[in-house]
Amino acid sequence: MPEAEPSSPGPHAGDASRIVLDPHVLTGKPIVRGTRISVELVLGLLAGGWTFEEVLQNYPMLTREDLLACLRYAHERVLSERVFPVAG
Repeated sequence: MPEAEPSSPGPHAGDASRIVLDPHVLTGKPIVRGTRISVELVLGLLAGGWTFEEVLQNYPMLTREDLLACLRYAHERVLSERVFPVAG
């Protein structure tokens, strides 16, 4: 199996190595390196009101740095998002 490709580099050293895209894992969704835990899952838990401590207790293979990398990954995606009005 080929090595997972890191996502685009983030503004913080080490972020790109924490979040990877691998077409063989979860159909290529961004995941935390070395796990099958998607960025989507982590963001959903945090958005649902879970604290960092609750996530780390329930997913002990994750670190605080992994959670921060997920948030930075989402932030980078939103920064690049553009909305163009459509005449109608």
